[in-house]
Amino acid sequence: MEGAGRQVMESKQEQLKVQYKQRFAEAADYRDSVWRILCSNFFSRYIPTGSKILELGAGWGEFINNIIAAEKYAMDLNPKTGSHLSAEVKFIHQDCSQQWELESAYLDVVFTSNFLEHLSDKACVDRVVSEAHRCLKQGGLFICMSPNIKFVSGAYWDFWDHHIPFTELSCAELLRLHDFSIDQCIPRFLPYTMSTGMKPPLCLAKYYLRLPVLWTFFGKQFLIIGRKNSEVVMEAEQ
Repeated sequence: MEGAGRQVMESKQEQLKVQYKQRFAEAADYRDSVWRILCSNFFSRYIPTGSKILELGAGWGEFINNIIAAEKYAMDLNPKTGSHLSAEVKFIHQDCSQQWELESAYLDVVFTSNFLEHLSDKACVDRVVSEAHRCLKQGGLFICMSPNIKFVSGAYWDFWDHHIPFTELSCAELLRLHDFSIDQCIPRFLPYTMSTGMKPPLCLAKYYLRLPVLWTFFGKQFLIIGRKNSEVVMEAEQ
């Protein structure tokens, strides 16, 4: 069984190499530029520069490379992810549904984008969120962005490895079940994907972020920010 399990894992890693190359390679420079804008003009407000942060399902590292933080970690099952990370980012190459190679209450932020829907089943998602809770400090943030099945509809299934459909409400409920409070729940945030379709001029990205009214027309991904409940809050609830 151990040998068979190793073969399955190696096969999955090879598949990820191919999928990431197909989805990211053609638009790699554009994606990196967009994420640089997203980090500096939006996500940096939630992430102090002294933070210890992990990107979960880091892909080619567009977020973690561009965000400013004291300690930066990237977790992914694809072994090629490490070759796309900046020198200051520490690569954790593992199955995220297993215990993370980090101490409990160590991180200030766990960030994930377009990842949870790729996990094989809800039990796996549960284990991942449980690990995020374990590794976050009290008051630490879990920031999650994902396609919203309410607004993407059938196009959600255009990606072969989409398994779990999410809405902003189902994701918020999941976090609450794992003892997170919800700081923000935005049903419509960014457009659906940068893997296919148009690539608008980069100058428009800054204006888009400044005008939430546009999100209601073009946003098809939700943004959830959950906070690991503090000991004081937990005692008050008891």
